[in-house]
Amino acid sequence: MQHVFAIVAVFVATFLLGSIPWGLVISKVFYHKDLREEGSGNIGTTNAIRSMGKVGGYAVFVLDFGKGLLSGFIGLWMAQALGFDDALRGIALCTAFLGCTWGHIFSPWLKFKGGKGIAVAVGCLFVIFGPVGALLELAFFIVLVALTKYISVGSMAAAIACPFFALYFYWGNWTAWLLCTIVGLTVLWAHRGNLARLRAGEERRLGH
Repeated sequence: MQHVFAIVAVFVATFLLGSIPWGLVISKVFYHKDLREEGSGNIGTTNAIRSMGKVGGYAVFVLDFGKGLLSGFIGLWMAQALGFDDALRGIALCTAFLGCTWGHIFSPWLKFKGGKGIAVAVGCLFVIFGPVGALLELAFFIVLVALTKYISVGSMAAAIACPFFALYFYWGNWTAWLLCTIVGLTVLWAHRGNLARLRAGEERRLGH
């Protein structure tokens, strides 16, 4: 039962951490605008760069990436503090992954709306998949963006790849794998508008 409470605590803590809407905070405090009323209305990195420039946009990325990274370490710390075995450790880490990504996408401070989860998810992946796994995920993103010039295509490709990487890193730990798969599916769901615009030929290309 202690393990169950610990896993729930990891989810709650990382959900709240992930829910901090750094894009909105930076846009209001430093640029005196509401990022939700600019461009696509999204609070994530892409819209932040387009609406606030590189400095503001990259600041949003670093902070969102950072809350994902910290969430991963929260899961790791809890697992180590309670002496979890490998299976429970994987579940704690992947719960943190789910918590911070859902917190970002369904922020309670924004009426359960938010960003699309890429920066925060990648930050957490550096802990739950390790640097090599996270960099491979980034490679999927970069290659697809380079080929198509659509950031959304790279984002969705990384989301689709996530369950397959999880099969490798958490083989046999089907609860951990399921949690990672739910994250990937949620990120795809968050990009449903982008997918509709791609089909209609209305999605903005990189640099436009």
